[in-house]
Amino acid sequence: MEYREIGKTGIRTSVIGFGAWAIGGSGWGPVDDATSLRAMEEAIDLGVTFIDTADAYGPRHSEELVAKVLRGRRDRIVLATKVGNDFYQEPRRKNFAPDYVRFAVDQSLSRLGTEYIDIYQLHNPSEEVIRQGDTFAALEGLKAAGKIRFWGVSIGPAREGIAAMETGRPASLQVVYNLLAQEPAQELFPQARDRGVGIIARVPLASGLLTGKFTPEATFPAGDHRANWSREQLQARLERVEALRFLANGRTLAQAALRFAAADPAVSVVIPGAKTAEQVRENVAAMEVPPLSVEELRRVAALAG
Repeated sequence: MEYREIGKTGIRTSVIGFGAWAIGGSGWGPVDDATSLRAMEEAIDLGVTFIDTADAYGPRHSEELVAKVLRGRRDRIVLATKVGNDFYQEPRRKNFAPDYVRFAVDQSLSRLGTEYIDIYQLHNPSEEVIRQGDTFAALEGLKAAGKIRFWGVSIGPAREGIAAMETGRPASLQVVYNLLAQEPAQELFPQARDRGVGIIARVPLASGLLTGKFTPEATFPAGDHRANWSREQLQARLERVEALRFLANGRTLAQAALRFAAADPAVSVVIPGAKTAEQVRENVAAMEVPPLSVEELRRVAALAG
């Protein structure tokens, strides 16, 4: 396993992390808690030191499961969670008000069974919220109080990350980055490197498409967010995946995808999701297979247009 520093935090983490959205039981179809716990334990045994979760995954349930693997291992794990999806009242809503953030961090700390969170992230705020900046002041207060070590922002479009760096001092930015979504590398990544902001690359397998295991006839269970894809959307995405199969040369396509996401020097950690120990083993093995060659990267860039 390779280890890198997250921006300029001084925190070193495994390049391959564990994305804990799916194990929360929301958005990815059925899960089994015992299987989820075995997956996380396998990841830690194989050298993974970064776990990314959120209070909204489940909701609550992902954090509750993560708490179980933290016991006796807290000093070995870089723990990241998120705030901003207020499920404590109906209807649920986005909420980045400073008072809510201060309330929510205490709830997460309690569920996670820890006294501090390594990286506390705003969970996809709008650009308007980012530019207001008052939430950033609240996060700095939590940092001063010792409840969090650093804070970051999970973003959508790259411009939101640029706005966050212009308005505040995030330690990290979490963004979708994969073979099918390469735009962040063009403008966001260079600026993040210049400012010492770490990049957490999420959805590196494009919601499973880059495993190469799906066909146009694939169906997804109720509760899986991919069930919302139209047949046309799935077909178009799979055609792009098919054009990338040349990368499965001495490695699986999934491993090539993880290698790609980790190749940019701006990226501190890549967080594929995993439901099973088998998936974890394949993800971790990505750092043992050959990196993408200059020619492969050239062909990837050409396909990206």
